[in-house]
Amino acid sequence: IQAALNLTLICSTSLFAAANLQITLDKCVQTDKFLYERKMVIFMIQNKCLHHSMFKLIGTDENPKDFSEEEVKILATNNSVMTSYYFQKAFISFAFRMYDDSKHFSEKYLDCIANTWANLLFAHSYHAFYMGLISFWLARKSGDEQQWHERGKRSK
Repeated sequence: IQAALNLTLICSTSLFAAANLQITLDKCVQTDKFLYERKMVIFMIQNKCLHHSMFKLIGTDENPKDFSEEEVKILATNNSVMTSYYFQKAFISFAFRMYDDSKHFSEKYLDCIANTWANLLFAHSYHAFYMGLISFWLARKSGDEQQWHERGKRSK
C-alpha cells in the first residue's frame, strides 16, 4: 500500500507543482498500470481523475481512458473517489474560467467532502487551497457573494 500511496502522491503533487505535464501524465499512466495489477481500484480511479486535468492543461484533444463499469460504480458510491473527481472538475473549470461549471462542481465537491474521511492525505491540503481560491473567485463573480466568501474563509 505504501508504494501505491507514494506513486499517487507523485502524480498529484507533480500536477500542482507545475512539473512537465506530459512527463507527469506518462508517470500517472504507469502508476495506473501498477495499481491495476495489484487490484487497488480506488487508488487507480482517484489517479485517473487527474488525467482529464492534465489533458486539458496540455491542450490536447485526447481524452482519458473511460472508466470501466466497475469503476463507474465505485465512482458513484465512494465519497473519497467522488471528492477527487469533483475537485478535479472544479479545478479545471476554474483554471479555464468556466463560471457555471466551477460553481456546479465546487458545490458537488463541498457536498461530498462533508461526508468523506481523511484518506486523501496530502490531497486535502491542496484541495483546501484551491477550493478557497475558487470560492473567493465565485464570490466576486456571483450574486451570492456572502455564501462563497464564507466557504472561502473556511478553506483556510
